Amino acid sequence: MKISIINGRVIDPATGFDKKADVAIAAGRLLAIENIAPDFTPNRVIDATGCIVMPGLVDLAARLREPGHEHERMLESEMAAAAAGGVTSLVCPPDTDPVLDEPGLVEMLKFRAEKLHQARLFPLGALTRGLAGEVLTEMAELTEAGCVGFSQAEVALQSTQVLQRALQYAATYGYTVWLRPQELHLGKGVAASGPLATRLGLSGVPVAAETIALHTIFELQKATGARVHLCRISSAAGIALVRQAKAEGLGLSCDVSINSLHLTDADIGFFDSRARLNPPLRQQRDRDAIRAALADGTIDALVSDHTPVDEDAKVLPFAEAEAGATGLELLLSLAVKWGEASAPGGAGLRRALATVTQAPAAVLGGALGTLEASLGRLVPGGVADLCIFDPAARWTVTPEALRSQGKHTPFSGYELPARVRWTLVGGTVAFEQK
Repeated sequence: MKISIINGRVIDPATGFDKKADVAIAAGRLLAIENIAPDFTPNRVIDATGCIVMPGLVDLAARLREPGHEHERMLESEMAAAAAGGVTSLVCPPDTDPVLDEPGLVEMLKFRAEKLHQARLFPLGALTRGLAGEVLTEMAELTEAGCVGFSQAEVALQSTQVLQRALQYAATYGYTVWLRPQELHLGKGVAASGPLATRLGLSGVPVAAETIALHTIFELQKATGARVHLCRISSAAGIALVRQAKAEGLGLSCDVSINSLHLTDADIGFFDSRARLNPPLRQQRDRDAIRAALADGTIDALVSDHTPVDEDAKVLPFAEAEAGATGLELLLSLAVKWGEASAPGGAGLRRALATVTQAPAAVLGGALGTLEASLGRLVPGGVADLCIFDPAARWTVTPEALRSQGKHTPFSGYELPARVRWTLVGGTVAFEQK
């Protein structure tokens, strides 16, 4: 299939390219931008007038609920949600049922995702068997099966010795360990510690739950030389420690969720379980620090933290509700919304798009193999993974507007900018807005 995309504004944050140009695609590859051969004869022409043509989004945190929910066809619905959100590559954590701690499970998941051809799937393998925090998994075998890193997901490690051994092993073979910084005992609350949690009578998670874990991780990194990716940083104090660690030269990257970027604990309102999230929403000073750190690059990437939660698990008293919210279809719009925000909150459209394309692809780095050179960017000869969106369109977040089976989000009722018109994966149209 040969495709020509005409009349669009092409933006590649990786190179700074930003101008009106046509794009030619052939055999799943990006053939040319702007300087298209006169004899190029497309099978299909996409008129992108008024739209922005950019690399497909790379989401570093999206739960698909498989293996474990095959009977509900969760993989099909969530991959369709990814395509509708312009997400062409996504990383899924290992906290499935069963846990992704066996090569066969990883291979089957990747095989099923590839058959759908709606987004590229990059699984994280479990750091310990069953995420029990006791015995390390066979990281080499999981890497051969397709894992791009190793994680405990939301399960905090109780043993510092196990974490040290994991980092030593990962450093030996060049693997990246993905950790959400949370001290086991302090992190058991349901809301961020502060006046609001106290007033509502909700158990709190202090900032120290994050900073204590960060201190531990950084000390073990210094001792082992391991590379670590920090998942969903949430506090101003945590960001200050990350900034210092990066200045010291530690092999470190980190991300933040769309929820923490835009919301605060005040958005819990009167026990709104849609705002029951991990990590919990913190105070405005933390949100302001997150926005500044994402703008200056201290925080590398913006993620959806997509967690589809069904009705029975969400419509419960706040403290009993399952944590998580849908996000795949909101990632682009909330990135653009942040980019458009007036200073000091916003960082401009190009930086906003970089946090969901070039930057997360750089976090994956060599784990992408042959895709490393072209994922998250527009490279002639590279894979044709593109998102075409209308920046002037406005849409309202409602359950009916979402393709994901997870209909719950704290952004329900919000009017957001930017609407995806087309998503291409490997030169094939994976989504088209009708």
